[in-house]
Amino acid sequence: MKFLSTLTTAAVIGATPAFAAGGGFNFGNTDFVVAIAFVIFIGILIYLKVPGMVGGMLDKRAEGIQSDLDEARALREEAQSILATYERKQKEVAEQAEQIVANAKSEAQAAADQAKEDIKASIARRLQAAQDQIVSAQASAVKEVRDTAVSVAISAASDVIASGMSAKDGSSLIDAAIAEVGEKLH
Repeated sequence: MKFLSTLTTAAVIGATPAFAAGGGFNFGNTDFVVAIAFVIFIGILIYLKVPGMVGGMLDKRAEGIQSDLDEARALREEAQSILATYERKQKEVAEQAEQIVANAKSEAQAAADQAKEDIKASIARRLQAAQDQIVSAQASAVKEVRDTAVSVAISAASDVIASGMSAKDGSSLIDAAIAEVGEKLH
């Protein structure tokens, strides 16, 4: 509406006799025609509310950019918190790895010490078993020597007795031995 009233006012001024006689508007001058066309163009833009639409679009664009910036800021903060979490976890894992290595070293040392003790105990048992075998072999050898000595002595005594004894003496000795055995058995 405003545009039409402005256009009407311009037409009324252009229709006055002073301008009509050639003293006012000269359409042969291109600068004048361009100026009128520019004023009409600006009037049409204002009438169609183009500046308001352009302002609205710019406002929407600014809101979109602001929302993108807010979202980017939020994503950046989230990424920083995730990075901090992963750095903390990495530090914890490194500490756990160091602890595991330290435990493994101490356990390996303990196992080595235990193996040394076990080997010492095994060697001591084997030495004791060998000493026991030596003692047993000595006892067995002494017994065997004694048994052999007793056998030799009995054999020698029986040879001496048999050669120096008569049959009557042998018979009385046998009777005496039987009687002694009978006493000891009962």
